[in-house]
Amino acid sequence: MTEQAINAASNGTRLGPWQQLRRFLLTLLAPQVSSAARERRDTLVLLLALAFVVLPHLQHTAWWASMVLAVLWTWRFWLALTQRPLPPRLAMLPLLAAATLAVWAEHRTLLGRDAGVTFLLMLLALKLLEMRARRDVFVVIFLAFFILLTQFLFGQGIVVALLSLGAVLLLFFSLISVNLAENDLSAAHKARLVGVVLLKALPLAAALFLLFPRLPGPLWGIASDASTSRTGLSSTMTPGAIGQLLQSEAIAFRVRFAGEQPPMADQLYWRGPVLGLFTGRSWLALAEADRPDAVPTEVRSDAQSVIEYTVTLEPHRRDWLFALEWPTELPATGRVGDGSSRLSRDGQLLANGLVAERMRYTLRSATRFSLGMNETPLSLRTWTQLPSGFNPRTLEYAAQLRQQVPGALISRDADAALVGAVLTRFRREGYRYTLEPPVLGRHTVDEFLFETKAGFCEHYASAFVTLMRALDVPARVVTGYQGGEYNPIDDYLTVRQADAHAWAEVWLAGRGWVRVDPTAAVAPERIERTRGRPDRERAGAGAGAVAPAVFDLWRALRLNAEAIENAWNQWVLSYSPERQRALLRALGLAPDMRTLIVLFAVAISFLLAVLAWFSLRHRVPRDPLGEIVVLLKERLLRAGIAPPSHLGLRGMLPALKLQLDPASYATACELLARIETLRYARAGQRAGPAQWRELKRAVRRFRPRAA
Repeated sequence: MTEQAINAASNGTRLGPWQQLRRFLLTLLAPQVSSAARERRDTLVLLLALAFVVLPHLQHTAWWASMVLAVLWTWRFWLALTQRPLPPRLAMLPLLAAATLAVWAEHRTLLGRDAGVTFLLMLLALKLLEMRARRDVFVVIFLAFFILLTQFLFGQGIVVALLSLGAVLLLFFSLISVNLAENDLSAAHKARLVGVVLLKALPLAAALFLLFPRLPGPLWGIASDASTSRTGLSSTMTPGAIGQLLQSEAIAFRVRFAGEQPPMADQLYWRGPVLGLFTGRSWLALAEADRPDAVPTEVRSDAQSVIEYTVTLEPHRRDWLFALEWPTELPATGRVGDGSSRLSRDGQLLANGLVAERMRYTLRSATRFSLGMNETPLSLRTWTQLPSGFNPRTLEYAAQLRQQVPGALISRDADAALVGAVLTRFRREGYRYTLEPPVLGRHTVDEFLFETKAGFCEHYASAFVTLMRALDVPARVVTGYQGGEYNPIDDYLTVRQADAHAWAEVWLAGRGWVRVDPTAAVAPERIERTRGRPDRERAGAGAGAVAPAVFDLWRALRLNAEAIENAWNQWVLSYSPERQRALLRALGLAPDMRTLIVLFAVAISFLLAVLAWFSLRHRVPRDPLGEIVVLLKERLLRAGIAPPSHLGLRGMLPALKLQLDPASYATACELLARIETLRYARAGQRAGPAQWRELKRAVRRFRPRAA
């Protein structure tokens, strides 16, 4: 940006806010002449870079730390903008002591991930207030680079990656500005230098990403802090627990089906923990050791209903894997392959280890199947037990119901008739589905069945299984997820914590374990809702044509954003050792560690050699204006005019005046004046390639004539 453009932006006696802002930006982008102006500009750019560094940390730091960072950053920005003096160094000591004590009071330590990162952020913010010398600027930049790495201890999403990339580019921009000793450069020139560095680094970064041996665990994980990320489900179920999940839009996992679209919503039951021990208020999972009489579950699946799909599971610090009912095989690919997953007797898919990182696995499931046909009275006894002293009205109602159902005592289908009778009660007796049910007391099932009659899936599943057991029908609670949202942008089904669900299974003679969802009897729309779920986003929008259109636009933007995030997760964050071995197989190489190390060494050596050749090769300094002067002398020589070689630009004029005709002399004067102006212009006003090319064309068009 030239000085003339800056002066043009400031014409007029009074400038509006936007004109003043434009003038200020033009001043910052232009090369600075005075050292004070350069220092202010470099400080403002560095503060912008630090904003990119700190922003991702604000979501996991304490509120007071975020406030301190914002205040100190704003204070330093105001000091740089107004060119006021920095606070004295002695004033920094109490601020440092206060920041140290605050971090200690919050975390009871200065070490570890959370405390260490917070303390580093405090040091960075305080260092800004004593950034006086050039050495201090380097300290701030290198500390910012280190803090930039700590972002990946908390998350590696695409937003964090973009902010990190922006921070790196701005920090390199600041490094170039600080290292300029004499003449300043324009912002465009420094941006080109940063771009060249980025282009050189990209091939090396790609080779490191693809070929550096991948570790089987999370690279950035810290065991002591990993427990902060957990799934919404639990191995216990108490009325009210899942209700909190139903308000969360956090993603549990994503699914890609081999077919064009996922199955219907009423078939999307993602099986999780199976609960069989009732304490009177809570349901607990039964340990395998507590059921020595159990037999392996027999499964008969319909081959025509088998579907294949790939699950991308978010880390939840449990050993649970989720699959459609019923999985016909263990995961075939991904980290949980190779015999590292198993199926429990209750039909829950488990990994041999905690899911501490994003995981991909491929499954095949049958949507039509028969389960547990080989159960015996001894193995079913576990699923009929109830605690004593709880829910007396439910037990009394169960005895009456068995008498009321026709043929319930002698019919082979008596248990099925009892199931139908309970579901009919839920449909016809004024029960309602709500996410804000009343609080229940000691006899939770009694109060729900006969008083409140309001609840969500876990209330209905708990009451239904309790009634079935009171009727001596084997039953159990199954938790997991139901449904999902289909994204047509990338053909993935997204299952969120809001899709957490609880249903029941009853054992019927001749049919085995049968899934029964009592929630569907009260709120079928909870089960049969459309896969796109636009109703959730339109809820509360009111009538009219504008609101639906706005929500449709918002939904389209959200689906596109989620598709981009999913692509980042699939192709970058989910690049596992298995996918690295698949890359070697695609290249026709042996998929082992030895081959990978050799290929990595060869690729890195080749790239470093290429970069070294470009960086260290001997380059002849090119002088575009000198080339134009040589071209001008050649044009004169063709006309028989040879100015002495020792003469400069101005010294040539007297000789040319005597040897050229007036028209040619006037053109020569104009060309020499342009060359002289560009040659001796200030650093910030030097010509670019476009001006050189235009001047070169003018010299080539010059046809001098002798006097």
